[in-house]
Amino acid sequence: MSHGKRKEIYKYEAPWTVYAMNWSVRPDKRFRLALGSFVEEYNNKVQLVGLEEESSEFVCRNTFDHPYPTTKIMWIPDTKGVYPDLLATSGDYLRIWRVGETDTRLECLLNNNKNSDFCAPLTSFDWNEVDPNLLGTSSIDTTCTIWGLETGQVLGRVNLVSGHVKTQLIAHDKEVYDIAFSRAGGGRDMFASVGADGSVRMFDLRHLEHSTIIYEDPQHHPLLRLCWNKQDPNYLATMAMDGMEVVILDVRVPCTPVARLNNHRACVNGIAWAPHSSCHICTAADDHQALIWDIQQMPRAIEDPILAYTAEGEINNVQWASTQPDWISICYNNCLEILRV
Repeated sequence: MSHGKRKEIYKYEAPWTVYAMNWSVRPDKRFRLALGSFVEEYNNKVQLVGLEEESSEFVCRNTFDHPYPTTKIMWIPDTKGVYPDLLATSGDYLRIWRVGETDTRLECLLNNNKNSDFCAPLTSFDWNEVDPNLLGTSSIDTTCTIWGLETGQVLGRVNLVSGHVKTQLIAHDKEVYDIAFSRAGGGRDMFASVGADGSVRMFDLRHLEHSTIIYEDPQHHPLLRLCWNKQDPNYLATMAMDGMEVVILDVRVPCTPVARLNNHRACVNGIAWAPHSSCHICTAADDHQALIWDIQQMPRAIEDPILAYTAEGEINNVQWASTQPDWISICYNNCLEILRV
């Protein structure tokens, strides 16, 4: 983009409330995001939007139907562009979609309980960055499932994608609300989860017979999100349901937060670590604020954020672009905004 026209904020208005959101990481698709609708009925939508370099406006490239709202959307973590252009969504099931020039089509639906009419909705999932053939899902049925993905033989220029269950484990005593792979130990085998029992638990795919409790909420409030530091795998952040603070944990010091970020005046909805720095994190909340914090003086108290942005509505989600560390995206009401930091 020519520097003469470069803005600090770009805005896109969707035809519905935006909840799920994720940046594409492919080098040839820089300002591309996927957005999921939040409509309280069966019929929901996913839109793929991109920034037109010439007009400096977001345009919708593609819309497709999705049953129920997406609880999370992720593009395949393929920074080199060697895999097919895939997108995953969670809701009633985990779905893998293939994005074409003009349309998006369902590649596979991953369903873990084939012998039941009942489906336990998925609260979240994560796509392994080191091995993009691994995904992990979290469910309200207290389990996490690790899926293996196969990109099959090329048949008439079409790669067929399929998946199988590598392992399923009971992760918590109650619903599991989030799952995230850690970059520790090679980045393939370690993951953590949070849930309604108020605990953060750590697992190793090589030793699934036991897990480690890293933290328990003192009031046993459900923990909704967890997010690993992108540069230092010792640190992770979590937040409680209806909580106004974000807790930073160090896995080397279990059960004792190393920092609490508590400037928000309403409940926190999103956490995003900087992709390029171990000491910066962004939090976003119902108080309309997105706050960026510098945590390098831990364990001394972190009093105030270093940057604050006030949106025009309650911020539902925040994402820090992994391949463009200058840009953060937020969504509120029916709007997506990307902010240059």
